[in-house]
Amino acid sequence: VQLVESGGGLVQPGGSLKLSCATSGFTFSSVAMSWYRQAPGKEREWVAEITSAGGSTDYADSVKGRFTISRDNAKNTMYLQMSSLKPEDTAVYYCRADLGTTYWGKGTLVTVSS
Repeated sequence: VQLVESGGGLVQPGGSLKLSCATSGFTFSSVAMSWYRQAPGKEREWVAEITSAGGSTDYADSVKGRFTISRDNAKNTMYLQMSSLKPEDTAVYYCRADLGTTYWGKGTLVTVSS
């Protein structure tokens, strides 16, 4: 099982970024997926989740209305579109797959700063 995040970087407040999580080694279309983040000095926190077919999503209150989770089961890839970014969104963003065992990617760093 492999989860590889990409798309992080430095962005100004109010800007946008789109993260990707490319997966392999399991039947992606059968698994609900989620995004987490960990800010410096803080615990890892849940950000958003999406069901296996993509028909249902849920978000943390802190990102609701600004972030959109999606997936392309044909490409075995999950996405996180982030808009209206704030300095407090600065964190390493991780994708997670629960296959009985929980798998994590290595993360991608998002820095929101002017």
